[in-house]
Amino acid sequence: MYYVGIDIGSISTETVILDGTRRVVSYDISATGANSRISGEQSCARAMERGRVSDVDIRFVVATGYGRTSIPIANKTVTEITCHAGGARHLFPKTRTILDIGGQDSKVIKLAEDGRILDFEMNDKCAAGTGRFLEVMARTLEVELHEMGPLSLKSTELTPISSMCTVFAESEVISLVAQSKPKQDILNSIHHSICARIAAMLDRIGLEGQLTMTGGVAKNVAVVEHIRSQVGMDPNVPEEPQIVGALGAALIAAARA
Repeated sequence: MYYVGIDIGSISTETVILDGTRRVVSYDISATGANSRISGEQSCARAMERGRVSDVDIRFVVATGYGRTSIPIANKTVTEITCHAGGARHLFPKTRTILDIGGQDSKVIKLAEDGRILDFEMNDKCAAGTGRFLEVMARTLEVELHEMGPLSLKSTELTPISSMCTVFAESEVISLVAQSKPKQDILNSIHHSICARIAAMLDRIGLEGQLTMTGGVAKNVAVVEHIRSQVGMDPNVPEEPQIVGALGAALIAAARA
């Protein structure tokens, strides 16, 4: 028997398939696109094909994320807060604080020692501190998204960016480009500003125990480095941080089945 977790976000959709021993058989990461139902079903189909899993072998499906209510193949829907908490604790059992930076929001989740969710804070009203903000900055600087982190780490100077509004921050970045500031220094400043905002969220909710980072932005080495510097702690970063929510959903599917 297999158990499926589907995380349908505003920008990307992830599917994780577990076997009876809670081992990851396969997973898929793809763009959500305009139709979250189709995206979820196609992502699940790709994961099934990679894992050579047939429909009749799937015991239970849990959907999470913004589009969780749109996918009819799900037996149950669960909030992304619960799923990220479960996925992070499965990978790093001593996790007490989770920082999830996704495409359209960032959230901090605080856990009790037994894994219960005690509190959380979410930034979902503004693009600042999210993957979308980094995408806008990458386009402005004509840098590939995957190059932003490594290039930023080559910086030798930090140039303050005062605005965290995406529109105004973009104007500041354009001004810095006009001043012939090196791209790596501008990128370093962008990452520093984003992480200062996120560090404030961590401070408000209270950082306890081990910190685990989830979401696609955790692949950005500069973001991880700035978080490490600003909170004074080495965060846990999963091998594939983007599938943690889907993993948590699949674990719930296995438990509910």
